[in-house]
Amino acid sequence: QDPQFSQYMFARLPVNPAYAGSNEAICASLLYRNQWTGFGGEPKTSLFAFDMPVEALHGGIGLSFYASDRLGAQSNMNVRGAYAYRTELGSGHIAIGVDAGYQQQSINGGDLVFNDLNDNLIPSGKVGGGTFDMSAGAYYNSDKLYIGIASTHLTGGNINYDNVRTSLARHYWVMAGYSAELSPSLTLKPSLVAKSDAVSTQIVLNANLFINNRFWVGGGYRYQDAVVLMAGLELIPNLKLGYS
Repeated sequence: QDPQFSQYMFARLPVNPAYAGSNEAICASLLYRNQWTGFGGEPKTSLFAFDMPVEALHGGIGLSFYASDRLGAQSNMNVRGAYAYRTELGSGHIAIGVDAGYQQQSINGGDLVFNDLNDNLIPSGKVGGGTFDMSAGAYYNSDKLYIGIASTHLTGGNINYDNVRTSLARHYWVMAGYSAELSPSLTLKPSLVAKSDAVSTQIVLNANLFINNRFWVGGGYRYQDAVVLMAGLELIPNLKLGYS
């Protein structure tokens, strides 16, 4: 039920609230995913994430917003505000974070194709509903390493609308990454993420090579699913653009 992004390493906050403030800077990310372009009804997802450190709160705050998550006749929207308490641990920092917000889901019956036109259980127009949503996680990061564990949809709420009922399943996430300086101009950043809803599990391995800390090329493998290629560049100081 959680949207999937190949460039997960640039959007850690939406799946782990403990990430908030870990860069010790004001950060924002905007991602757009269009799967199976041109097929019609293909999955499309837009994501905005923002976080910043707040010294007075001994940690960081953040906001994640799935503005548009669509698959065929179904649409999802999720907005959550996050807080992470951060403290020093060895050469890095460890954080515990929580977020809370709202999950909405809707179905447009006008986009459905079905055999029985008189089936009253199928909505004829757009119907929707929502429920309270909450996540929690832990996150450690240093100059070279990060490790995080988290769970989304902890409250497992039910969304009821018209004759449709959806139950949110708890999702479990593990993420890790490392930065290895190969030379003054080359840095290799391998990473992995594993996610599960306790029914199915998916593992993704990735590595990006950063050149002069301005350009990067890389690739990944989503186990038994896909091979991913990606590249990006720094357009101007502190503004990066990537494509996968």
